[in-house]
Amino acid sequence: MSEEPTTAGAADARPAGAPSGAGQGERDTRARVARLILEHGPVTASALGDLVGLTPAAVRRHLDALLAEGMIEVRRARPQPRRGRGRPAKWFAITESGRSAFVHAYDDLATSALRFLAETAGERAVAEFARRQIAELERRHRPAVQAAPPHQRVRRLAEALSGDGYAAAAGKAPPPGGGEQLCQHHCPVAHVAAEFPQLCEAETEAFSRMLGTPVQRLATIAHGDGICTTHVSPRSLCQGERTDVPTTDDEESGRTSL
Repeated sequence: MSEEPTTAGAADARPAGAPSGAGQGERDTRARVARLILEHGPVTASALGDLVGLTPAAVRRHLDALLAEGMIEVRRARPQPRRGRGRPAKWFAITESGRSAFVHAYDDLATSALRFLAETAGERAVAEFARRQIAELERRHRPAVQAAPPHQRVRRLAEALSGDGYAAAAGKAPPPGGGEQLCQHHCPVAHVAAEFPQLCEAETEAFSRMLGTPVQRLATIAHGDGICTTHVSPRSLCQGERTDVPTTDDEESGRTSL
């Protein structure tokens, strides 16, 4: 492993407010470490070293700097049976300040515009605006998602969302419910969605249509959760292999039922 590798595109990944007391190459690497914690966290220092290709000493230096800046925080692992001597591993997670440093573009302007829309045209107009905004995301990604085999569609959607900056991942849902989970570790509009949950509702509806199966939003960054988590029901619960699933809005609960 190298001490300070350079990575193509690292400058693009640098959040606003990234530590500046270092050379450009080191700042870019530190920004990449911060993004990896955002995407994979909570994560250990050794796992970060493997992901970014740094020596343990270099990882510790960047972690110390990010801790000092308030970009990340230390979390203790759940108690595990002791397998030997030594201190328990530290896990590093992004803080709210760190998440905010990954720029939420035009948040204030967008929030003011939606407030004005709600005051002048009502809540239904806000919901329709949200659906139109998400319609563009659905238009771009639906063909690729639905071209994938049914068992790979959640992963394909996660890949598409990651390309849009959502730092998404797919995995199996914990028992006993079964199905899959779609996790988004970053939300570019989280601050706006905190006041206008219609954005989250429209996104959930679009996920259901693209995946062709019922989904349920379990957690959102906008409501203070660490990640946005969407449960995707097993396709065996659906009738046939439909590519379009009609949805019914439940605007009071913030969920999408089918």
